Order: sequence, then C-alpha cells, then structure tokens
Amino acid sequence: MPIAPDPTAVHPLAEHPRVVFLRAVVSAPNIEVGEYSYYDDPDDPEAFETRNVLYAYGPERLVIGRYCALAEGVRFIMSGANHAMAGPSTFPFTIFGGAWAERTADVLASIPSRGDTVVGHDVWLGYRAVVMPGVTIGHGAVVAACSVVGADVPPYGIVGGNPARLIRRRFDDADVDRLLRAAWWDWPADLVSEHARTIMAGTPADIERIARDAGRLRTG
Repeated sequence: MPIAPDPTAVHPLAEHPRVVFLRAVVSAPNIEVGEYSYYDDPDDPEAFETRNVLYAYGPERLVIGRYCALAEGVRFIMSGANHAMAGPSTFPFTIFGGAWAERTADVLASIPSRGDTVVGHDVWLGYRAVVMPGVTIGHGAVVAACSVVGADVPPYGIVGGNPARLIRRRFDDADVDRLLRAAWWDWPADLVSEHARTIMAGTPADIERIARDAGRLRTG
C-alpha cells in the first residue's frame, strides 16, 4: 500500500474521473497549485484553468496551497475583469482595437491592479463559490457554497453569503496559533500519512505536539 496518493496523478481516484489533482492539470504560468489540492467536477475538471480561472489577462497570479478541496463550479475572477471607472463610462473601448484603442490605451493601463489571489493551505471552497480579484483566503478556512468572496478571509474562518461575511472562527486565537506554527501541510507525506487520523479528528494541541516531537514546530 502506498504511503500517500501520487501527487502527480491527474485522476487520483480511478473510479471517480470527475476528481483531479489540480497541480497535474494546470500549466498556465500565472497559476500555482500545491500538492494534493483537488477539484471535483462532472463535466471537464481537466479544463480548470480555462473554465474556472476567468479574465486572467494580466500579470496577477492565482496561488492555491496544498491539501485544498475545491467543489464543483468554484470560480476565480482575476483582475483582468476590471473596467476603468475614472470617468462617466465603464465601457472597455480599448479592447476593440483601432482608433478606440489608440485613444484610450492609457486609460486601460491606468486601471489599478488588485494583486494576486491567494488561497492558503487546507482550504475548503464550497459548491460554486466565487473568489474575486486580489483576495487572500487564510489557511484552514471554509467558504460556504455559492458565496462571493470579495474580502480577505482570516485563517480558520468560515465565511458565507454574497458578499461573504465571517460566520465564525473554527478555533480560538490560541488554537489557530498552534495550527499555524505546526503547519502540518508542510510535513513530509509519510508524516502526514502516519498522523492523518489526528489531522482529521484530533485537536490543535495534538497537531502541535506531533510537530514538536518531529522537530517541525515553528517558533515566533
């Protein structure tokens, strides 16, 4: 029996082709995905970078950490979707070329970027959640189904709604600190496999203890 699934496999569950490890199917240079993060879609999960990452025309990156779970229909709206709002009209004359482009290119170039979109490690994005440009979703967070995330989400926060609001924190500040210092998602695969049950069903103190015993507990 292997210690852990092959992180380079496209379909880690042979009987469920709707599930893909994203790192194995993404090739765009502006998308970075950590090992074991998966996407579930009955239609075409291998087309994630074209169907689910939208308006990625600029230099902004989408960064998704390790061990993230993305449900069907999750979408990332990138900064290329933004329109100029400095004057009366938001119509994107520039993109249609010709004289329109010549006369408005500087306006298009002046649109401020909202920066990279970053999803931390061990994040669960629910069915058809939408993540807006430049958002950072902290480690261990949960985004409810059909939510529209337009603001940063704290580590181990649960958010939902449109716009998404913080519903509650999964753990108190002390336990969040334990989990962030233990950073189990950075452990070697064999250590994760050995303690998978505790990672799923244990306590933050348990995770902290394992990290300390393995010499992997971060200080500061």
